[in-house]
Amino acid sequence: MDSLTPEELELSTLIIEALNLAMDPQDVDPEAPLYGGELGLDSIDILEISMVISKRYGFMISSESENKVEIFSCLRNLCTYVQSHKVK
Repeated sequence: MDSLTPEELELSTLIIEALNLAMDPQDVDPEAPLYGGELGLDSIDILEISMVISKRYGFMISSESENKVEIFSCLRNLCTYVQSHKVK
């Protein structure tokens, strides 16, 4: 498992706190699938993650985005997208 960058750790912490997951943010594999992977996330969880990202970083990931599957494919991809779009 790759180690998390500071940005990935911040996002991992945000996700774990928002979804009330019983795990350490540092234990999230940045390359593991978010949807249906080791975190066991479903479409409602992904929606919740979108909402906390919107509040925290000042932009919305639209459910209409063509590349939303790739954006949410793993923590690393999500973090890269957040870092390149964040307003706050």
